Amino acid sequence: MSSSGRVIVAGAGPVGLLVALALGEQGVPVVVLEATAALTHDLRAGTFHPPSLEMMAPYGITDEMHRTGLPVRHWQLRDRQEGLIAQWDLDLLRDETPYPYRLHLEQHRLTPILYDKASRLPQVEVRFASPVVDVGQDADRAWAVVETPAGRKRIEGKWLVGCDGGRSAVRRRLGVEMEGFTWPERFVVVSTGYDFAQHGITPNAYVADPEQWAALFKMPDEGGAGLWRVAFPVPPDEADETTLSEGEVERRMQYFVPRPERYAIRYKSIYKVHQRVAKAFRRGRILLAGDAAHLNNPLGAFGLNGGIHDAINLAGKLGPVCRGKADATLLDRYERQRRTVNIEYVQDGSIRNLKTLAERDPDARRRRFDELRRINADPVQAREFLLQSSMIASVRRERAID
Repeated sequence: MSSSGRVIVAGAGPVGLLVALALGEQGVPVVVLEATAALTHDLRAGTFHPPSLEMMAPYGITDEMHRTGLPVRHWQLRDRQEGLIAQWDLDLLRDETPYPYRLHLEQHRLTPILYDKASRLPQVEVRFASPVVDVGQDADRAWAVVETPAGRKRIEGKWLVGCDGGRSAVRRRLGVEMEGFTWPERFVVVSTGYDFAQHGITPNAYVADPEQWAALFKMPDEGGAGLWRVAFPVPPDEADETTLSEGEVERRMQYFVPRPERYAIRYKSIYKVHQRVAKAFRRGRILLAGDAAHLNNPLGAFGLNGGIHDAINLAGKLGPVCRGKADATLLDRYERQRRTVNIEYVQDGSIRNLKTLAERDPDARRRRFDELRRINADPVQAREFLLQSSMIASVRRERAID
């Protein structure tokens, strides 16, 4: 593939592959550079909001996701002591979207769909075991330096898009600061085949508790029974080996829903949680998208969805620029739109969600629960709430930014 007019994409996660696919469909040549030897088996993200399904539908991705994915029409906010606070029905949005539900599908099931579609295009090349260690640019070109068994190699193109995750080498080499903070507590995510639906819990639920809140997501699994992923907070001073020990995992699960039998645990992992946004999404011929540009806690499922919105927005602007149909200043609008929406919706919303679940002050908890009950009881207010939580409102806000 000639470097003339080529776009370099760092990272073969869902955001990088979607950028490559969307550009390739426009006839733009793309080379994707992935550090690992194969697609990663990431278990974190797995909830897709209506706008994301709409954005991916023209590429045939959404239909493929529905072959395995679990549509979730209802989701709940619960309290460990009080029980159900509010149950939300996404069917209230049926006149707004062809997908009035959340679709649950783990990220590692999405990336093969994206990879298959992107790699079928003659314009797209994906190179594994090609970690980007440096980037650069001049007035006419951008380039990435990758580490290979034969030594470092420089790969050139017209533009470079960093989709290489929260520890983005592209962002670090650009010297772009990530503004925000890191939560003192970490999250542990535990997967089990135990069916929490028998306790009245919907396939997506958030359970408030000042000592140990929880977030639940039922995922599709082999055999059709489903696999429940449960996230808990972890104190800052707790050692990872303690958190992931069989005894501590069992203690947290039993605190959440006590049962005589022990829980059968399929997977468990622990990770830090950040609320950060890159100070710039564009520096000349190099752009950032997905986790390379923004990080947030997973309560509300805004992270990967936000990255999908980045990818479609960016490809919709970079494609015409590459084809000579638009001026490069159009890419500044990508930054204005996606950075603004991330700050106003993704960051604010996910922070508010975490504070709702973890609130310790009894009066503040009661006020928040009463407010949500009132909203839930009023179809007009409930619909407005769902427009926000489903990210439809954020997409509208993005489109209004010139």
